[in-house]
Amino acid sequence: MTTPTLDPVDTSQTGNPVSTKRVLLLKPRGFCAGVVRAIDIVQIALDTFGAPIYVRKEIVHNSYVVNDLAKKGAIFVNELDEVPEGARVIYSAHGVSPAVRERAKERGLKVVDATCPLVTKVHVEAIKFAKQGYSLVLVGHRDHEEVEGTQGEAPDVTQVVSTVEEVAALVVPDPNKVAYLTQTTLSLDEAHYMIEALKKKFPNIVGPHAQDICYATENRQTAVKKVAHGADLVLVVGSRNSSNSNRLVEVSKNLDTNSYLIDMAEAIQPEWLDGVNTVAVTAGASAPEVLVKDVVEYLQSKGYGDVDEVEVMPENVRFGLPPEIVQAIQPAPSVARQ
Repeated sequence: MTTPTLDPVDTSQTGNPVSTKRVLLLKPRGFCAGVVRAIDIVQIALDTFGAPIYVRKEIVHNSYVVNDLAKKGAIFVNELDEVPEGARVIYSAHGVSPAVRERAKERGLKVVDATCPLVTKVHVEAIKFAKQGYSLVLVGHRDHEEVEGTQGEAPDVTQVVSTVEEVAALVVPDPNKVAYLTQTTLSLDEAHYMIEALKKKFPNIVGPHAQDICYATENRQTAVKKVAHGADLVLVVGSRNSSNSNRLVEVSKNLDTNSYLIDMAEAIQPEWLDGVNTVAVTAGASAPEVLVKDVVEYLQSKGYGDVDEVEVMPENVRFGLPPEIVQAIQPAPSVARQ
């Protein structure tokens, strides 16, 4: 379904012909339910408890979001030892390991957990497989915070693999007792190849009942796949450390459509637009809509007067707030009259 969005640039007053250059604005794009929830948690904590509020790691992987919350009083730290004893700290959407949770208890920190529920699902699966005696293979990127947290649930039995070659080199105590999980923000194709390689090496391997790749990651990649063939260029709004944003660029390039990851409109290089008539614009799951709007307006200023929003599938997922926040914002019970 294609519906117009934003007002096209009017070139009639200059005497120039109406531009045939166009923008395809992909939908769904941008914030997923887990990101909305995590940002809301920090904002509500600031409003309810007051600044400063400490956050372990970036709440989500987007520099604009992190800088905006920092201006409002959030203090982002790499480790809990940077948080004053007894202070309030929020875990990022990417989750943490049991070792981090234990350290928070040792320091008497007031914890608010903003871990995405879909990441928590993977943690629960890791615990389950480990208790059942499986060797666990986690498909993902070693340096990503989500992978570090998931691996930490069962570090003695978990191996992380990022390539088919690493799968081939795997050694486990019992090849018939192996389970796999995946990082939630992998590309669908990447996960497919890796899982197929694991099944070939370990024919009896088991996995989660439902795939670990999150709905938003899948939907945004599907949207790119549907539209990339009709575009000369795909621009992905997102930060460099955003895994799902990088995967969107990869998906486009794998379809032979040129693509760039940009933090904001100012990052667009004019030469990228040479000979380009159709630009598809999307955003990673942690990129705010205001940045997308800036990119579209920049393209309009460069003659891309037609802007069509292309909705590939509807997306209506919502996640509830954690109990620590729900309890904090509940109104105080009224005092019974004598």
